[in-house]
Amino acid sequence: MIPIIKREINSFFSSTIGYLVIAIFLVINGLFLWVFSGNFNIPDSGFADLSPFFELAPWVLLFLIPAVCMRAFSDEMKMGTLELLLTKPISLLQIVLGKYFGAVILIFIALIPTILYVFAISELGNPPGNWDVGSTLGSYLGLLFLVFAYTAIGVFSSTLSQNQIVAFIIAVFLCFTLYYGFEGFSTTTFNISQLGMKAHFDSVARGVLDTRDLIYFLSVTVFFIALTVLKLKKQ
Repeated sequence: MIPIIKREINSFFSSTIGYLVIAIFLVINGLFLWVFSGNFNIPDSGFADLSPFFELAPWVLLFLIPAVCMRAFSDEMKMGTLELLLTKPISLLQIVLGKYFGAVILIFIALIPTILYVFAISELGNPPGNWDVGSTLGSYLGLLFLVFAYTAIGVFSSTLSQNQIVAFIIAVFLCFTLYYGFEGFSTTTFNISQLGMKAHFDSVARGVLDTRDLIYFLSVTVFFIALTVLKLKKQ
């Protein structure tokens, strides 16, 4: 599994994909949080906290992670190298996990520079250093859970078509449906928001780690990884 992870990371950074993903994520967040006027602008809000970042990041990642994952298996199928990969002396699950963790590590690398935002709001606090540690750490944890789930969905979607664009569109649709779809269709009579990722992400972001939220994200991740393995078995 480790060689596949290394292969995936090397393929990301041997081309412009890895650098482009990191740059786009940081530029979009930086512009909305610190430059563009609006609801996400931290200096304009008058509060030294990262709530705008954690409201914006799930939507940026909703497009960015499918873009990273769309080539995972669709490219292998298109190039005819999937059959060769499946003959390697490793299990199908290890192949899937190798592709999965390769993409996860790339997204984690993109998230690391955002720690600078923490130092920025710490300096903006009154007095300096006055910021909500619990909420910020909880939100980062929720974002990591979201990355796990989004990536599993993206890798699964890449097995559904040899066309990377089609795989990307499917992944974006599934991520959007599971993140916000249940929230959007929820009513006072039929409250189905707890079936979606947004409700659980918001719960973790409050700084309270509930085992139900952890189980939810792990279940979504394991479910789509299992679907990926089952789909590849039929190849």
